[in-house]
Amino acid sequence: MSVNPDLVNLVFEPTPSYVVGREKVREFARAVMAFDPLHHDVSYARNLGFADVVAPPTFPVVVQEATLHQLLAHPEATIDFSRVVHGDQKFDYQRLVVAGDELVGQLTVTKVQSLGGHSMVTSETAMSTLEGELVVTAVSTLVVRAGEDAA
Repeated sequence: MSVNPDLVNLVFEPTPSYVVGREKVREFARAVMAFDPLHHDVSYARNLGFADVVAPPTFPVVVQEATLHQLLAHPEATIDFSRVVHGDQKFDYQRLVVAGDELVGQLTVTKVQSLGGHSMVTSETAMSTLEGELVVTAVSTLVVRAGEDAA
């Protein structure tokens, strides 16, 4: 079954806020082998003008995950999660994510297309502070592989 093309331009409710914790930044940095002291050493980050340690560039996937869950759980999406692979990921930064930020994510479906029986769903998740400052937009493409009955 292909993904419902009527999802394009669907905007989901903002997620509950996510407080970016210092230790979460450090854990994520270790997991992705980002050993720059900017991600681990508060004094170092502050000497560079940041309020706290800075999250690695891919850290926003932690916040984005909640928005993608909204999409995958949407009853009209007709997305079989067992057939999903992550096709592409991009980040458009307004500023870096810093420990102490409190972010909310809001997902918009921007494109649904079929290619060779597979469906590709592109979405943008805007992540903003509680005050409304846009920090980063994550653009994700999910590929929903065709099932055996797609032939």
